[in-house]
Amino acid sequence: MTESLARICSRRPLVVIGVWVILLFVSGALSANLLSTATTTELKQSGGADSQLAAELLEEKLRPKRIIESVVVQSENYTVDDPEFRQQVEVLFGGIAGLGPEIVLGGQHYYMAEDARLVSADRRTTLIPLFMAGDFDEAGKNVSEVIHIVEEANASGDFRVLIVGESSISHEANEFAEEDLRQGEAIGIPVALIILLVLFGTVAAALVPIGLAVVAIVIALGLAALIGQVFELVFFIQMMITMIGLAVGIDYSLFIISRFREEMNRGLSKREAVQRTGATAGRTVLFSGVTVVIALFGMLIVPSSFFQSLGLGAILAVIVAMLATLTLLPAVLSLLGTKINLLPIPFVGRVNTEGSDTNDHGFWEVTTRAVTRFPIVSVLAIGVPLLVVTFFYFQIQTGLNGVDTFPEGSQTREAFFVLEKEFSFGLVNPVEVVISGDINSPPVQEALDKLRTGLHESQDFPLPPAELEVNPAEDLALLQVAIPGEPRSQATVDVITGLREEIIPAAFSGVSADVYVGGVAANAADFFEIVDRYTPIVFGFVLGFSFLFLMLVFRSIVIAIKAVVMNLLSVGAAYGLLVLVFQKGVADALPFFQHAEVIDAWIPLFLFSILFGLSMDYHVFLLSRVRERYDQTGDNTQAVAYGLRSTAGLITGAALIMVVVFSGFASGKTIINQQVGFGLAVAIFLDATLVRSVLVPASMEVLGKGNWYLPGFLRWLPDVRVEPAED
Repeated sequence: MTESLARICSRRPLVVIGVWVILLFVSGALSANLLSTATTTELKQSGGADSQLAAELLEEKLRPKRIIESVVVQSENYTVDDPEFRQQVEVLFGGIAGLGPEIVLGGQHYYMAEDARLVSADRRTTLIPLFMAGDFDEAGKNVSEVIHIVEEANASGDFRVLIVGESSISHEANEFAEEDLRQGEAIGIPVALIILLVLFGTVAAALVPIGLAVVAIVIALGLAALIGQVFELVFFIQMMITMIGLAVGIDYSLFIISRFREEMNRGLSKREAVQRTGATAGRTVLFSGVTVVIALFGMLIVPSSFFQSLGLGAILAVIVAMLATLTLLPAVLSLLGTKINLLPIPFVGRVNTEGSDTNDHGFWEVTTRAVTRFPIVSVLAIGVPLLVVTFFYFQIQTGLNGVDTFPEGSQTREAFFVLEKEFSFGLVNPVEVVISGDINSPPVQEALDKLRTGLHESQDFPLPPAELEVNPAEDLALLQVAIPGEPRSQATVDVITGLREEIIPAAFSGVSADVYVGGVAANAADFFEIVDRYTPIVFGFVLGFSFLFLMLVFRSIVIAIKAVVMNLLSVGAAYGLLVLVFQKGVADALPFFQHAEVIDAWIPLFLFSILFGLSMDYHVFLLSRVRERYDQTGDNTQAVAYGLRSTAGLITGAALIMVVVFSGFASGKTIINQQVGFGLAVAIFLDATLVRSVLVPASMEVLGKGNWYLPGFLRWLPDVRVEPAED
């Protein structure tokens, strides 16, 4: 199929390029006009999550979801009893109220009713709670006008004015994400271009992969904008498409262009070279892309909009990059021909394309001889340190890094710490206990009294709950209660667990009413529960598929088992390094990273799906060469040496580009992007260098002909080849 695609595209290159140009412009228009409405910063769980049921009941029977913002006014020189303080608050509140009900529905301040709950113990800090208009996304956009007023008021020397709440946190997180995205692109693209210039030795050959990656990213974003009109997508999908699109777009192009130049050097015409490249490297890209996509499907299994958005973004980026590599790139190469070598870089050698470095010289020849001569030593020298690093994974503390881990100087972070010190941040994001049933019935009223008593007796709830809200039909009630601390922290989640499993059952045991716990903290607790429940399912899906795929392709149960073990080793080492760097304090000595108490709970599962798919690229690429030579000679040692010698340079170059792209995003301000970028970069680096170039060939040398063992009852499996035999 890939050979036919390459032949067709090389015969009608202008038509193919024209189609892709049209897709590029249409996708750019879709992205510009629809992407903002296709994504949200609100995280939702599905599959009957308690917090989601609570939110749906409140919206259906009581009131729309309230987006609460809190403006903090603080002074070192005045107290709330001073006229200067009162004037500051009233002028500020008047400016915010003047924005109109389409932005702020309402609010209150201390001087309206002298509510003591809105003033700190030292009377130097007060809260101005606000109710934002619209849903979560509308409030996230409108809050920028409130933030502008707050920032102007904060310029006063006598008062410190800050804002924090769901929409302002979302707004600031979105700004940081966009900054990190621009910084990742600004670092990743130029450095990747430099690496390509070194690998290819010519400007023309280096620019083509960058162009293809950009095309893949723009079209994938356009598709996401369309899909987002039907299914709600989390805004992280944009970063995922950009990061994965850059990495695989450049990576796949590298394989194709390297093979094309090799075929041209053999004397083939440009069309023949394109066709031969499609039949060989094109098949590798197709196998690789399909493998990555199926591994990424593991994230779509998880009933969370966050995981599904990440998975979908990565899948779109890989599919578009793969299709562009198999159609657009052959068309471009058929036009360029030898012009792919235009503008050579002085003193820079061209890449040793796959299969061309077969002479007994060079770095990889020395490495090959060392690995195959001392295979057991090589296995121990690499395997033992990786196992030691993997051990730290078992000390991982997962959670969700919230507003308290925002970069220093961010407004919502500073407001959070003021609230925690003077009041409770739980006032901004209260827990919502939703009771569904006959609210006025004596059993329900008695249960409510028991619930209040249980909350009062618990040390986890230092503040009394708010007044009970009952809907007109009197079949639904809401009791709001504040929990100190960041609502997404593990400590707060533990409080939610105790509320659900101990306090509420003790109060409502035997009562005909359903009780649900909602709010930001409850949403986080449900997210943790979903991750814990679906992690073994996703692991089983990805591992099982990888095993079956490799056994089918290489007709060996040993190769399949060993590949799964090797992939687990590289992923485990990446997990261990994450813990060492971010949890154990190594980050304190590094210039870009922040120390973190927890690794975000979604990152291990996300990294596993992404890395297992990407690492298959290199594994299949290496083993297909080994299998090809083994079938020709029957000599396992020679086959392993040939496979390593002929692919290691290209694998290392391709992996280095991925490492650079992921490192660009790891240099961002937010700790989430730092953890994701670092985890991906480290895992790819370890996988392509130590694991793929040393550990895999060394272990194959140890096993000898046992590598190719297939039980008799599986001999019926079809003989599938990644690449056809060489002419």
